[in-house]
Amino acid sequence: MVVADLPYWAATLIKTGVILAVIPAAALTLGYVFLMKTMAHMQSRLGPMEPGGFHGWFQLIGDGIKFIQKEDIIPEQADRAIFAMAPAVVLISTFLLFVVIPAGPDLVAENLQTGVFFALAVSSLSVIGVLMAGWASANKYSLLGGLRAAGQLIAYELPLVLAVVGVVMQAGTLSLQGIVEFQQHGKIFGWGGIGLPLIITQFVGFVLFIAASQAELTQAPFDMPLAESELVAGYTTEYTGFRFLFFYMAETATAFALAAIAATLFLGGWAVPWVHGTVANILGPFILAAKVMVVAFLIYWIRFTYPRFREDQLQAFAWKFLIPISLANILVTAVFKVVF
Repeated sequence: MVVADLPYWAATLIKTGVILAVIPAAALTLGYVFLMKTMAHMQSRLGPMEPGGFHGWFQLIGDGIKFIQKEDIIPEQADRAIFAMAPAVVLISTFLLFVVIPAGPDLVAENLQTGVFFALAVSSLSVIGVLMAGWASANKYSLLGGLRAAGQLIAYELPLVLAVVGVVMQAGTLSLQGIVEFQQHGKIFGWGGIGLPLIITQFVGFVLFIAASQAELTQAPFDMPLAESELVAGYTTEYTGFRFLFFYMAETATAFALAAIAATLFLGGWAVPWVHGTVANILGPFILAAKVMVVAFLIYWIRFTYPRFREDQLQAFAWKFLIPISLANILVTAVFKVVF
């Protein structure tokens, strides 16, 4: 993001404000479009249709206002400081994800040369907040949920990272902006009409990334940490009001961020062929948003389609299937990289 002729502190404040505004906007968008409407229509559970006048668009905002008004309750035996900080730690992880996602040639908060590494690293910080919430709640269900979440996130971090390695090898850079430009200027057998979206050559990596992202979000079929039939609400059981809202907002905004990273890595991000400069800065956010909604649709479609794994099935799926397949994908990519 270019903030011309401003001191560093002012530019940083502006970038921070923009990202802080994007997080609730992203959460509201996915929450309304997919949770409340698209999947509701697919499952014939329409829900509120009157608030706001068009398909009940105001219902989600009303729910948010309701959470803010609720009493903030902290269990008597809880570690109050850790209990209070846990939702903020999870939300900070989400905030850091948005820092490196490019929405145009100049529309990025920080264009890091190691942007992919940074994004994957900060995405794992949320497990610290989840463990804090589970332990500090002084509730056995919360603790079990936190431990399940930690085990799950650690297991699925590996296929998430390995799924991206093929993209990095092919593009030859860890910069998200560089990967976008590689796809924009790439060619398919000498033809550059649509560039080279890496989903064509890294389709296996894309599928692995979506599956691992689903687990990172603890969404069905990977929602064992929140299994209501066993753990009430897992590590969020004792949270009420705005603190519970923070967890919900972080989950939904992180879904948006991971969909944006997938769109950037595999679908060309903000870029379309032959569009550059100022025009790309204007159209880029809309192009990226459209691709994000396509990827997010896949994520939520899976969430509402498949039943929950058992804990042993969940771990086996990562260690016995996703990780070996991702290693095979890296091997094949390396061979083609050397040969061609």
